[in-house]
Amino acid sequence: MQINDLFNILHNSLESQNNGKKISLKDMASNFGISMRTYQDWKLGRAKPQAAATVMQMLGKLDDDEIIRAVRKINALEG
Repeated sequence: MQINDLFNILHNSLESQNNGKKISLKDMASNFGISMRTYQDWKLGRAKPQAAATVMQMLGKLDDDEIIRAVRKINALEG
């Protein structure tokens, strides 16, 4: 699996969570504090952010309940 596949899965999951409403690349990038071009490059596989790939691999090793716990902790840090 390529990093762009992971970004596409997550992007689609966020849209599904948003009642199927499309989320533009610009809006998604803005939500994460990056440029639209950077996000687009990640989604298309033109750039492969190593940190993101490592985070995805780490998440892939967790069971569902532990992923939920980890995400809740991350969200709590974000305030």
